[in-house]
Amino acid sequence: MDIKAYKMDGLGNDFVIIDNRQNVTNLSKDQIVKICDRKFIGCDQLIIIKKNEISDASLEFYNSDGSTSGACGNGTRCVANLLAKESNKNSIVLTTLSGNLKSEILGDRIVSTEIGIGKTEWNEIPLSKNLNTNNLNIKITDKNNNEHTGGTAINVGNPHIIFFVDNNNNFNIQKIGPEIENHEFFSEKCNVTLATIVNKKLIKVRVWERGAGLTKACGTAACATAFAAKQNQLVDNKVDIEFSTGKLSISIDQNNSIHMKGPVSDIKNIEIKI
Repeated sequence: MDIKAYKMDGLGNDFVIIDNRQNVTNLSKDQIVKICDRKFIGCDQLIIIKKNEISDASLEFYNSDGSTSGACGNGTRCVANLLAKESNKNSIVLTTLSGNLKSEILGDRIVSTEIGIGKTEWNEIPLSKNLNTNNLNIKITDKNNNEHTGGTAINVGNPHIIFFVDNNNNFNIQKIGPEIENHEFFSEKCNVTLATIVNKKLIKVRVWERGAGLTKACGTAACATAFAAKQNQLVDNKVDIEFSTGKLSISIDQNNSIHMKGPVSDIKNIEIKI
């Protein structure tokens, strides 16, 4: 089977995008895993664009392990840019499992997407039991065996936990990430962020993504981190979230809705033989 597709990324958080609006390609879980495998094509997530009568299109997100994801901020921004070029529009609405997400094209490959209001109730995240989501009291240990206790849980279309630590480079995220992703508190697993507050306007993060592993950048993690930091009165309404590959600007409006702005890559046409 030959599939025409696109390859795009947001700060290195990369996607294979398949457009199913005209010709439908049905993929098995094994085929999705194969496409995402870096020994084959390789990406953090596979995105399927589907026809929608009300919005510009619907999106389905698949992690590299073949599981589905309710939201993908950078992926949404990439597809918005792709469809904006196609339709010559500056505003694109995409339907996802977490609702209709509106994106604005602000300039050359700069896209802002409204992700919505972060959910903080234990059953919205969801957690396995009623706990204080602002501090789950989970212990993580740094490379010098110093213990840190905390963890703020937020759902921004998918479940996240954020640990605010003095220096996130002192922690082995490849060990901590999978342990916390599969923690008994998270019935649907979770994305794990180690966040270091530089100042009121800047947070540095490292992210372990549910179903995808260590990632160069994660849009929903940036949104969850900014929301959690504001909730803990660590930052103001606007903050830059810095990954190893660049920054996303997050702002929280008067309605508590999260907006994410940042660059997307050029659009690369690819052909997949599977």
